[in-house]
Amino acid sequence: MFKVMIHPATYETVSQAVDRVFEMFPLDLKGKKVLVKPNVLRSSEAREGIVTNPAVLRAVVEKVESMNPASLIVGDNPGLLSYGANEESFRRTGLMEAARGHYVNIGNDSEKVVFNPDFMPTVSVSRIVLEADVIISLPKFKTHGLTVVTGAIKNCYGFLPGAQKARLHRAAGSPERFQEMIVDVFRLRVPDLFIMDAVVGMEGNGPTSPDLRDIGLILASDNGVAMDGVVATMMGCAPERLQFLRKAKEMGLGDYCLDHIEIVGELKKLPNFKLPPLSGEAIHGNEMIQAFLKQRTLLRPKADPQLCTACSTCVNQCPVSALSMHDNIPQVDGDACITCFCCQEVCPEKAITLQ
Repeated sequence: MFKVMIHPATYETVSQAVDRVFEMFPLDLKGKKVLVKPNVLRSSEAREGIVTNPAVLRAVVEKVESMNPASLIVGDNPGLLSYGANEESFRRTGLMEAARGHYVNIGNDSEKVVFNPDFMPTVSVSRIVLEADVIISLPKFKTHGLTVVTGAIKNCYGFLPGAQKARLHRAAGSPERFQEMIVDVFRLRVPDLFIMDAVVGMEGNGPTSPDLRDIGLILASDNGVAMDGVVATMMGCAPERLQFLRKAKEMGLGDYCLDHIEIVGELKKLPNFKLPPLSGEAIHGNEMIQAFLKQRTLLRPKADPQLCTACSTCVNQCPVSALSMHDNIPQVDGDACITCFCCQEVCPEKAITLQ
């Protein structure tokens, strides 16, 4: 039987809830490589409720530090609006300070892995995701216009750096197929523990809705399917109506049926919780959003010869080796480029733009 903890918390008392999480789901972290992955959708203020709250991240980082890991990395690959703004996103949200010196731009180093050829034959995954002994995922209690619920499973989409996320959006072609595809990403490296920020949640047409909801809870589980099933239930959505949960269960990744989940705490449906359309049309049918996705997949880096000093920093730092020097100017292999914007971030002369 799977287990989901539901624990009362505020951002001032969250450390107590985190202590309870590690009592209920013990992990041996001594001498291990640990990755803590918050949900960093885009650069925003913590009060907007778009990202994992810094108080939750800080509490988890301090707890992990006390358990003597060999290394601790805090990182994420922000969403469609913030490619190339990894550090800015962490700083503005307050997550950089909360990471207590453990932040790493995990988009700067990646590795190609085999993927579902129905979408793309390979994807690039941040290398630390593949090398970590333990991954602790910190999703946010939110809605999503395409997947209805964005929680434990969807948070793993941030394992992929760059515009390949936008390409996968387009390759999916429909909300149902997109929901199936995020399960394929999730199973590339299933996290070992999920701690969800449900102190303040989001309803309406997320994941950037202004409709915030005071919930006052921390959720935790060592199974993402069970956690998302509980979240869907709390939101007033029958879990079996969500394609990504059905597929995850079919693939043996967990179970969303409450009969198969031990609830530690009190599970209550949130009254009058506002859900986006279950069909996913809030995003999929929006022409402006689809045009934006297309534009993001077409962007490529270009160096200004007047500013470039041929230092090769961008070439050396490209996580997929898509850049090479020709006539003292970096040139991009468009087929290899994942538009992660790392070259733009690391260029000391600010010579690279995206066109």
